[in-house]
Amino acid sequence: MKQTTEERLATLYNLILNPQTRDWERQQLEVARQRLNRNERLSDVLDQLEATLRPLATRHSLTPDVAEFYDSLTKHVTAHPLDSQLHFAKDEPFIERAIFAGGCFWCMVEPFEIRPGILAVYSGYTGGTTANPSYEDVAGGWTGHAEAVEIIFDCRVLSYEQLLEIYWRLIDPTDAHGQINDRGQRYRPIIFYQDERQHQLAKQSMRAMQLAGIYQRPIVVKIEQATTFWLAENYHQQFYKKEKQRYRRMERARKQYLFFLHLQQKVSRWFHR
Repeated sequence: MKQTTEERLATLYNLILNPQTRDWERQQLEVARQRLNRNERLSDVLDQLEATLRPLATRHSLTPDVAEFYDSLTKHVTAHPLDSQLHFAKDEPFIERAIFAGGCFWCMVEPFEIRPGILAVYSGYTGGTTANPSYEDVAGGWTGHAEAVEIIFDCRVLSYEQLLEIYWRLIDPTDAHGQINDRGQRYRPIIFYQDERQHQLAKQSMRAMQLAGIYQRPIVVKIEQATTFWLAENYHQQFYKKEKQRYRRMERARKQYLFFLHLQQKVSRWFHR
């Protein structure tokens, strides 16, 4: 039976008071309880809590009562599955796909999804060697995968070249080891091309960026052939809708960084005239 917010609060409160609950578990439960007390959406809070508890749950390391509660959370999550139909569907002649990596995939969805002609934007993992990776696998740094977005679009409305223009505005192309506050190989910037046409367009786009002289440092974005794109967990899909306040803080920090980066480049060019 589906629990109400009040019932979930009662369950959380009892687990927090349970002497068998470990301190770390209690901290996560308390964060969720506080969010529910602030009237945040129940589904968002439960999705986040499930993702936080998942690493210990998969290793069967939760205390028994918390493990039972976690099982109820996974039922909640699977009750709101990702609509992945387009990801697995065969593309019509006018449908194309683009895959870009540019830091945390949470910040890479909305700028594309709001454009006319976009049919779907999925968060996922690609560029590595591990099949069916989990978020914890990729975060561990041993899969070789990068966080990326798969964009499925109607090329009669929106072109691949336009998507490339959006991509360049979202990233620092001079940083090969991450993006803004996201550090590590899973955040490296990469353009994954689907076919030779996309390959050539990506190279042309990069050459145009280099010739524009916008950046003092070399542009280090990789251009690689697309391999299997593994969908990320449901919680990571359309994060900007599920965690609006958190997303807006991240988006604001990203925009501020890129603004000052471009300003710094302009000042530097002016002094070197």
